[in-house]
This record gives sequence, structure tokens and C-alpha cells, in this order.
Amino acid sequence: MALIGSTGISGSAYAEPTVSIVMDKTTYTYCEKLVYSIEVSEVTGNPAIIHIRDEAGGKSSAIPIPITSLSNPIPSISAFEKEVFPSGKYFIDVQYLGIETTAEFNLVDSDNMCISEAMQPVVIRWINDEFTDGMLMSGFQNIVDEELINIPFVFTEKNIDTLNIPDWVKSIGKGWVMGVITDQMFVQNLDYLIDKKIISFPMERENEI
Repeated sequence: MALIGSTGISGSAYAEPTVSIVMDKTTYTYCEKLVYSIEVSEVTGNPAIIHIRDEAGGKSSAIPIPITSLSNPIPSISAFEKEVFPSGKYFIDVQYLGIETTAEFNLVDSDNMCISEAMQPVVIRWINDEFTDGMLMSGFQNIVDEELINIPFVFTEKNIDTLNIPDWVKSIGKGWVMGVITDQMFVQNLDYLIDKKIISFPMERENEI
């Protein structure tokens, strides 16, 4: 753990309130999630206000974070994606108790590749039978970098609903949505099933017989 941002004075009967940002680590690569904690000396019932900004001055909109205890872990929902976050230095600005404090971290380039967060609602709708198997594969084809997974199918309005994926594959999709199965495991399974023509159009399966 690294204590990066800390503001306030202690050591007297009239100690001023303190707010600190404790980073899980200060260097991240793509596909990792930002993890840090906000530590405070008082819980007022008001949220902390957070901005994430880059070294060029661009910053997120205000993010209200509930402060319910003296130490508040703040895990990120989404991993860093290369298409969204350029590598470089970033800052976390926190406002609470009338205090402003800042921590910083570095995002370094790497060969790590991950499934875009935009695929999660597609996979969920596929699991719930709201999207066809072809719609799922089309989603991977259009949203996910082909260096991570190459979808070899050519989809049209006539054939997109005829692609077949065995129902048991949905358990793999559920594991990915729940975070039990990694991006790499998910795409490796899909790659294998496509290569073996287990995921295929009806005509391809007939030709194999």
C-alpha cells in the first residue's frame, strides 16, 4: 500500500480533519482495474467528490462517492482500455470535509488486451436469450480488437440468426460476466469452438458430416 495523498493536521485537541488517498499501487497496465481507498478522520454523511484527470488537463465529470467509514475502498468497475485511456500520468482529486487532496498513478503501455466493457451488456442479453448467437459473434467482431479474437464469419441479415452456439457455452459467458473467467479464457474457449466448427452455420456442420 502506498499513502499518496494526505491533507490535514493532527496531534492536538483541536486537530483539523484529515483526508488521505491510499493507493493499492501507483503503476498500472491495460486490463487492470484502479484500486484505492479514501481514509478520513470524520464521517459526516456527505459524499466525497472525485475527479480523475490526465496530465493534459482533461478530467472526468464529478463522481460522488459515499463515505460510510473511516476507511473506504474504491474499486473500479471497469479495467483500463487502450482505446479509452492513453498511457501516461493520471491524477485522482478528492474533495471532502472542505479539504482537497490529490494522488497520482501511471498507466504504462503493454501488450495486455482485454474485452471491451461495451461487450458486457451484449453477452448478458445473449445469456438471457434476448440476442441470438449470431448477434453475439457480430458484437465480438465489431467491438473487440481482432488481435484478441478473430471472428471469421461474414454476417448478413439473412444468416445472422442461423449461427449456432451450443447452450452450454452460456455458462462460460456467465462466468466471464461474474468475473470468474478471465477475458483470455473466454476468447480462448470461443476460438477453440470456432476452429472446431462447434460454433458454425448449419451448412458448415452439414459439410462436416
